[in-house]
Amino acid sequence: MQVNLRSFKQKVRHNAKQLRTFLTKLEKKNPKSLDKWAVTLSTEVWNEVDCLSCANCCKTMSPTFTPADIKRISAHLEMKPTEFKEKWLEYDKKDKDWLNQLRPCQFLNLKTNMCSIYEVRPADCAGFPHLTKKKMNEYIHVHKQNVEYCPATYKMVEKMKDLQKEIFQK
Repeated sequence: MQVNLRSFKQKVRHNAKQLRTFLTKLEKKNPKSLDKWAVTLSTEVWNEVDCLSCANCCKTMSPTFTPADIKRISAHLEMKPTEFKEKWLEYDKKDKDWLNQLRPCQFLNLKTNMCSIYEVRPADCAGFPHLTKKKMNEYIHVHKQNVEYCPATYKMVEKMKDLQKEIFQK
């Protein structure tokens, strides 16, 4: 299903705080069934959200580039890792991470919303939005952030909130 970013951003303005509060509740209670629900609901979410109609993550966020990512991508681009970092990345001293200098991402084709390095993209991009990570409770802090940027995360948390009675059952 096509994502309407304007509508999504409007929903975020109205509901993000409430959804983050719900995620905090999930984090504290850590229901045993959470991972099972995440898998079930993510299947529904991906039937409802088309990433290529959105690409908001690539437009507004930066992945973390691991040393393996830098080596793989720079080789693909026929550059030395140091050249790649100088040209495209910046080092976040606080978090000790390599991030994109630019937003939107330099590898995003803004007309098609496709990634020009998709086959060698950073691991962070390949796993985004991390909906079904093992031990989902350990990723709730990530979902609290992503709920504002990713329609799939937003929809997943919204579905979980709608099913909270079932999720919180022991």
